Amino acid sequence: MPAALAWATAWWLTGAPAFAGPAAAVLWAVVMVVALVVAASAASAARRKRTRPAFRPASHRSSRRGSDVPAWKRTPWQRTPWRLAPWRRAPSRRVTRATLAGTVLVCVTAAALLASLVAVAATTRLPAEIAAVAATHSSVTARIVVRSVPVGAPALSGFGGTGADTGAGADAGSGRIRFSGTLVAVRAVTGRTATAAAAATHGTREGLSVPVLVFASGSPGDSLRIGATVRVAATLVATEPGDAAALLVFAPGRPAPVCGAPWWLDWADALRSRFAAAAATLPGDGGALLPGLAIGDTSAVGDDLDAAMKSSALSHLTAVSGANCAVLIAIIMLLGGRFRLGRLRLGRGARITLSLAVLLGFVVLVTPEPSVLRAAVMAAVLLIGVGVGRPGRGVPLLALSVIVLLATDPWLSRSYGFALSVLATGGLLVLAGPLTRSLARWLPTGLAALIAIPLAAQLACQPVLVLLSPTFPLYGVPANLLAEPAAPLGTVLGLAACLLLGWLPGLAGVVLWSAWVPSAWIAAVARTTAALPGSSLPWPGGPFGVAVTALLTAAVLVLLLRPGTGTGNRSGPGEQGPGPGSGRGGDGTPRSRRGDGSVLRRSPQRILQHMLQRIIWIRRRPRARGRGRTRSVLDGWSAVALVVLVLFVGGYAGTLIGQAVGRALTFPADWQIAACDIGQGDAVVVRDHGADRDRFALVDVGPDPKPLQRCLRSLGIDRIDLLVLTHYDMDHIGGIAAVIGRVGTALVGIPENAQDERLHARLAEGGAEVRQAAKGDAGTLGGLRWDVLWPVRGGSEMQTGNPGSVTIEFDGRGIRSVFLGDLGEDAQDALDRVSAPGRVDVVKVAHHGSRDQSPPFYAELHATVGLISVGAGNRYGHPTASLLDLLRSVGTLAVRTDRQGLSVVAPAAAGGGALTVWTEKGG
Repeated sequence: MPAALAWATAWWLTGAPAFAGPAAAVLWAVVMVVALVVAASAASAARRKRTRPAFRPASHRSSRRGSDVPAWKRTPWQRTPWRLAPWRRAPSRRVTRATLAGTVLVCVTAAALLASLVAVAATTRLPAEIAAVAATHSSVTARIVVRSVPVGAPALSGFGGTGADTGAGADAGSGRIRFSGTLVAVRAVTGRTATAAAAATHGTREGLSVPVLVFASGSPGDSLRIGATVRVAATLVATEPGDAAALLVFAPGRPAPVCGAPWWLDWADALRSRFAAAAATLPGDGGALLPGLAIGDTSAVGDDLDAAMKSSALSHLTAVSGANCAVLIAIIMLLGGRFRLGRLRLGRGARITLSLAVLLGFVVLVTPEPSVLRAAVMAAVLLIGVGVGRPGRGVPLLALSVIVLLATDPWLSRSYGFALSVLATGGLLVLAGPLTRSLARWLPTGLAALIAIPLAAQLACQPVLVLLSPTFPLYGVPANLLAEPAAPLGTVLGLAACLLLGWLPGLAGVVLWSAWVPSAWIAAVARTTAALPGSSLPWPGGPFGVAVTALLTAAVLVLLLRPGTGTGNRSGPGEQGPGPGSGRGGDGTPRSRRGDGSVLRRSPQRILQHMLQRIIWIRRRPRARGRGRTRSVLDGWSAVALVVLVLFVGGYAGTLIGQAVGRALTFPADWQIAACDIGQGDAVVVRDHGADRDRFALVDVGPDPKPLQRCLRSLGIDRIDLLVLTHYDMDHIGGIAAVIGRVGTALVGIPENAQDERLHARLAEGGAEVRQAAKGDAGTLGGLRWDVLWPVRGGSEMQTGNPGSVTIEFDGRGIRSVFLGDLGEDAQDALDRVSAPGRVDVVKVAHHGSRDQSPPFYAELHATVGLISVGAGNRYGHPTASLLDLLRSVGTLAVRTDRQGLSVVAPAAAGGGALTVWTEKGG
């Protein structure tokens, strides 16, 4: 309870640090009040104890056994606990109250401590002068200490864009890298707002400790060591208060080294680099997964393998977890007890010291990820407890480690990795044992334990996993059952190979190949499971999805952990027993003793149980002698849980089938335009339904390849005949990996930097014909004609960025449409002057529905449908109320992907310019 309250406090206040100070003051005041109450209660208890009489009069003697000995002088076997006088039971109630008061005091103290730490850390985490520099979007020269291994990042154009995380191996060829670090100094400021920014920082600001996420030029293979200091010329962008990084650092160039890593980090960097290079020589997915499995380096894990691991619920194996710490300590403690040097044996103290040293080195080697930190702190506390002769139990140790880590960094409370690590460990500690005993009723104990361990972790983590990905891994438990046994073997052999590479490379190679086998097995299980039908079922997201998942998890646990069956006397269908045909009722009482209204006077769960017993015959088992009346195998709460699961499974299956049938019946076969639901970005498909084959054009690819891949798959698209990239912001080009190698012709805008040119090269390498588009370009897509309306070739302004968005028009098959990219009001007016599109049927609304729109331009378009590609809950407020009012005023129907999902437009069967609009979510 203290850890949960401390976690909740840290989670709330890190997202609203302005309230941390007042909240800390209030909580410390509550601590003082509760402490006074506890002290007063303890003093009162002490006074009562001192004034208690040494004996009791004869009136308190018990008449049950006829003894003349006073009750307070009786021996234990003479006492009858059910006849104790009230004064004998009072201490128990006082202890209960004292325990409750002490628990409340500890909980409030933990919450007050976290609130105070957040209040103090918020001021140093992002000083006001650095926040002012970020607000001016000035270019700064900063010194940053590297805190993580650099991985590939999407190419960014413009430093105000959003960088979507597309996986560990995302865009490795984009020429961009991403790594976390600590901003320690801002040494110079340049740019248009240099004066204001320099005034904010007084020219130079040293002694900073600001957590940052850096996007820079480079490749994952660059020698950026953890702990090294680098210098970058970059633009700072402030993040939301609850983010792990206080600033995003966008650097157009490569980081310049300033000084190397300290010796105690440099050795680990060398080992990691050597091991990653050796693993890269191993074939297939096994070589890509092994560095993550052994030392936490996931830079070689590609998008497809990462997606397969997630859909099969094996993503926790793509990086080092707390289980690795447990395996290492177990090996040291077991082998250390058998190791002898002559007649000397390693004692308990020496083994504990050695375990602590190895644990520290392991954390440095694999980098302090949240799961590793949690496990390391927990293991250290356990080892110290064993050393002093007071070993603790698992749950208190877990709670203590959570509080210690949150006190070190309160922003861990918002880390999904930390939450999943704690929940998985808690599930194993609390649920694995009971689930094993429950499953052992039907299975051998060993097999029951193998199933119970991944099931316990999956049940504990699923509510949080729903927030990360609103899907349900149908084969998650079987996949873990197959893959989990290989994980410790791969970890231990991988670490051994990593340590041996520098001294015995021949032996290290043999061990490395041995470690490849379990790694390849895990990857094969992930890919096979992900390829099965229904491997990732759709699931509601957000708080509602979490609530539904928690309810179903509780129902499953109630059924699995209900009192055991299969014991006691059983009666068959032809025997006298408690079935519907017997002389007794469903609860075992004679029917003649119950009136017909007795069921209605029961609690709701008893009524539900009675109804189920009338429908299905439920056998009953008698309790042991002296324990009262018999109890149903399916008790009240189990009946409720069974009904909840049956209703949900039936409703969920009916919903899936109904959606599939409904989509098959209502989805327009002759659709021409489809706006994909890919979040905050653009990805719109134009289709020509030709007699020989369908042809497809795709306008922009959104911020992330994964949702675009799902959209194209649902539409049955495997080839893009015409790709249009309107401009190079991340929300329009981030999903390019989904179409590389599948594009015939690509129309692109003017490249702004080397990253944009590299994107063109990637498209060309994938077989696409890349053409720079401008006004006057035209062509056909089957029976549709397309024309580029903007920008003007050779113009002096509005050539790049949002104002230079490639604007294209399609006409044919009954629909005329125009796609405006991110044009603002001025660019829209300029387009209207040089090549007015005139009246259209469908308009892709510019810039996700921002307020920067031209009312006369939209009035001239007079579109029937306006498609708004926008992400749910985006922080920009898109689409704005002014844009929606503008569309309404010109008679344009607004169709939004954030609320209506995939949106499709087709010509109506009646003809005459009418349109049919189909949306995935209705509305």
